[in-house]
Amino acid sequence: MNSSVHILGAGGIGIAAGVCLVRAGWTVTMVDSNPHKVGLGQSDGMSVDGAITTRANFVQFQDWRQPADATILLCVKTFDNAGVFTRITNFEPVIPIQNGYEPELEAKNHSVEAIASFVSECAPDWPVTRITRAGALHIGPRKNVPAAQQEKVQMLAGALKQGNMFSIESVANIQPFKATKLMYNAAISPLAASAGVDNAQLLIDPLAQRLFFALLRENYSILRHAGVSLETIGPFHPNTVMRILRTPLLPKLMGVFFRPSLRGTYCSMSPDMGSGRTEIDAYNGHLVRLAGDFPCPINRAVIALVEKISRDRIAPAHSHLHQLAANLPQGNL
Repeated sequence: MNSSVHILGAGGIGIAAGVCLVRAGWTVTMVDSNPHKVGLGQSDGMSVDGAITTRANFVQFQDWRQPADATILLCVKTFDNAGVFTRITNFEPVIPIQNGYEPELEAKNHSVEAIASFVSECAPDWPVTRITRAGALHIGPRKNVPAAQQEKVQMLAGALKQGNMFSIESVANIQPFKATKLMYNAAISPLAASAGVDNAQLLIDPLAQRLFFALLRENYSILRHAGVSLETIGPFHPNTVMRILRTPLLPKLMGVFFRPSLRGTYCSMSPDMGSGRTEIDAYNGHLVRLAGDFPCPINRAVIALVEKISRDRIAPAHSHLHQLAANLPQGNL
């Protein structure tokens, strides 16, 4: 794999990956649509967790053209994909590192994707990122690819690993890991973003916790009904998570266990709630489409809620969660 990479999206994941690859000796070009962020990147570089500033090329998206010989990491939000795709003529070297399932991207011919289980946050107008919760970057093919392509993926994975910022998990098939991350994201993001709280509150506040556990169960049921394979992200396989949620008292005990690591971490949907556009369609919208006639009342309810808050520029608040309570199944924890 050519040791040149263009990273589209100088957000949390994009900057973290960029810093890792610069440390590995790669030529890194950061591309972003925010002129202020690009200007600061050009003059001051980028950094993660207050570490020594890393220098890279910074380019405004309007001035960017796809190079002939570079890997492209797609790190923008899924709602920006349509605009980005107008500049990409060859999708084979594109490696998305995104959340959810965006229909236009799913139809492309790229071979490899990655998903991040670490949590990162980037300042809106500064090329500065912090990792708020440790985790891994899972990377692998999304379809059957030749051995030569597998070797290229391993080279990129090795370069990212040299950054020593998060663990790298090279997997034989990225799809089960992507589906598992969706199961979690589509439960965490709409609830935390609508309530305007950090992720830990989903395990502290009684109503938020009930909704969170119920949405996790519904997401899991949709994926299983659709025959989607799942894999382990974090300490437990989704099958184990479901057994925990069905066991009296265990869910609340596990909530106590995970709260400390989630305090001060925010879902990626939170900053978008006042912008008029979110990734709700790539998260819960995908699950509803996947469900077909299979019941998914909580997913439908959170889509309507998030779209209303975003569209009408309503401030996130805990009171919004009460609108979802009617969709809780009887006997819910």
